[in-house]
Amino acid sequence: MTTATLPIKLDQERIAEFCRAKGIRKLSLFGSILRDDFDPQHSDVDVLAEFEPSALKGVGFRYFGYGEELAAIIGRKVDFCSRLNKYIESAVRREAVAIYERT
Repeated sequence: MTTATLPIKLDQERIAEFCRAKGIRKLSLFGSILRDDFDPQHSDVDVLAEFEPSALKGVGFRYFGYGEELAAIIGRKVDFCSRLNKYIESAVRREAVAIYERT
């Protein structure tokens, strides 16, 4: 799947601005948004953020607001994470679709 075939529209520029401001080097989607069982009316969007090495230094509890900020950009609830359970990590990384990657 590519960003062009996603069941929702994304504002790539706003997402890129968010990522640059937060020190995110790569932002990917995974989960139901990439499958046929995605419900545009009810499903949330699972997002995996990979940060620059020192981007989270001093961020503290502000990190927990990142999902809400991204949800406002995307226009739906976001399940924002930067770490994955070791039992699902390889499967998630195989299916994930990058929507932002620092070049």
